[in-house]
Amino acid sequence: MAYLHEETISSDLRFIGRIFTVEATEVQLPDGRRSRREIVHHPGGACVLALDDEQDIYLVRQYRVGSQSPLREVPAGKLENEESPLLCARRELMEEAGLIADSWQLLTQFYPSPGYTDELISVYLATKLSKGKQQLDEGEFLTVEKLPLLAAVEEVKSGQISDGKTIIAILMTAYLQAKGEL
Repeated sequence: MAYLHEETISSDLRFIGRIFTVEATEVQLPDGRRSRREIVHHPGGACVLALDDEQDIYLVRQYRVGSQSPLREVPAGKLENEESPLLCARRELMEEAGLIADSWQLLTQFYPSPGYTDELISVYLATKLSKGKQQLDEGEFLTVEKLPLLAAVEEVKSGQISDGKTIIAILMTAYLQAKGEL
């Protein structure tokens, strides 16, 4: 599939932020022409759908500057200091929802927007839950909400839940449940 490859000719780091960097590159296209690309380099992230024995899930509601509104999401965060996605998911579940899980399953990994970022998000399902102590990061404000998995599927369908990683986690979990694999 060499005809789908772009060769990087040059690159220039344009921005270094707290969470990501931005690089401008010049590439050679498969037909020999040149084009410019901008890429957001991100360390990656992990998210977790916590499912209890009653088939209820735990979401967090927090304000998101990108949407200019509060969104309901699965607990999630960026990978810190070369930690594994599973350790990140465990940490975020405790920090944001105050929950500990004894059973973990990787549901999938996905690129949320591969046209401009290399961010890869790992999606986990956590079960066999117990209460821990919520430990929010400085400047983090959120509430924890519990709802039945099937109600969450309906809220995805109606557009009430609109965060991409949360939609993937809910629908993957509902799919596995429908197949009898949970």
